[in-house]
Amino acid sequence: MRSSVRRAKRKQKNFSIFNSQYVQAPETRPVPDERSTAGLQKQEQTEQRPATSYMPVSQQALSSQPIQTQPQPPPPQPPTMSDKEARMNMPANVVIPYNIDWIFKRMRCPSRVWWLASQFVITAVGIFSKILLMIVNKTRVYNKELLVDLISKRPKGVGLLTVSNHYSCFDDPGLWGMLPLRQVCNSSCIRWSMAAHDICFTNKYHSIFFMFGKCIPVVRGYGVYQEAINLCIEKCATGQWVHVFPEGKVNMEKEELRLKWGVGRIIYDSPKMPIILPLWHEGMDDVLPNVEPYVPQWRKKVTINIGQPLDLNDFVKELKKNQVPEQTARKLITDKIQDVFRILRTETEQLHRERQ
Repeated sequence: MRSSVRRAKRKQKNFSIFNSQYVQAPETRPVPDERSTAGLQKQEQTEQRPATSYMPVSQQALSSQPIQTQPQPPPPQPPTMSDKEARMNMPANVVIPYNIDWIFKRMRCPSRVWWLASQFVITAVGIFSKILLMIVNKTRVYNKELLVDLISKRPKGVGLLTVSNHYSCFDDPGLWGMLPLRQVCNSSCIRWSMAAHDICFTNKYHSIFFMFGKCIPVVRGYGVYQEAINLCIEKCATGQWVHVFPEGKVNMEKEELRLKWGVGRIIYDSPKMPIILPLWHEGMDDVLPNVEPYVPQWRKKVTINIGQPLDLNDFVKELKKNQVPEQTARKLITDKIQDVFRILRTETEQLHRERQ
C-alpha cells in the first residue's frame, strides 16, 4: 500500500517536471479566429498597422520618387482672327444648308483654271448687267469717272472698298453694268462681294456659279469674326476691290437701318488702309422688283450717285493709338459711314426726283 502511494507521488513529480520543460511548437499552437477574443485583438492590430508601420515607408517613397499627377490641359490660347467672336457669340439657330468651307480655300488660292472659269462667268454676267442697266433701262450715273479711275488707276497695292445701300437683289451685279466693258467683263479687276449663304450657296451648282462670280459666302448672324470678313480683309490687303452692303440685307422698306459692324472691322483690321468710296442708288428695285414673279423690267428710271472718297486713315490711327476697344472702334468707324450715307441719300433722292 505504501509502495503504491510512493509510486504515484513519484509519477506526479516526474510529470510536473516534464510539463515545465515542454514548450509547444509554433505550428501546433491553436490559431485564434475572428470570433475569439484573441482574434478580435489581432484584427484590431492588423487594421491599425498601416497607420503606424506603413505610413513612414510611403512618405519616404513619395519623397524619393516623382509624384504621378494627371496631365494638365494646355492653357487656353487667345482666339484667332477667324474664330474670335464666332466662338463666343455663335448662334445655335443658324442653319448652314450646304458646306461652304471648301469655297474659301479656292478663293484664297485660285488656280489658273479657277481664273479661266471666273472670267467666263464674269463676262457673261457683265454683258447681261450692261444690257439691262444701260440699254434697256434709263440709267444716269453721277461721278462715274471717279469710280472708273479708282478701279484701274489707284496706287499699286492699295485696296478699294466701296459701300452702298441695298434695295434690290439685282444691286450686285446690276450696279456694275455702269462700268466700261473692259472693267465689268474683267475678272482680275472686278469687285469681290459678299452674298448670303442661305440664298446663293444652297447647293453645289449654285455655289460654283457664285464662287466664280467672285461672291464670298457670308453667314448672317455669325458676327464680324467669320471667314467672309477675314477674306475681305485679305483681299483689301492685297490691293483688290471689295464691295460691301453694310445694311446686311435687302432693305425693301427703304428705312434707315443701323449699319452692320462688319465694314468697320474690314477698315479697322486692314493692314493697309483701303480707299473707301461710298455710293447711293435709286430705282434698282424698279428694274427687278422685290415681289413675285421677280421678272426684270425695262424703261425704268435708275439714278446712281458716287460720292467722294472717305479718308479715315488718321481717325483709325487715333483709335489704335488711344487703345480704344475694338468693339467701340468698329462702331465709331461704322458711324462715320452712316453719316455719309445720310448725306448721299438726300442728294440722290433729290436728283432722282428731278429727272424727267
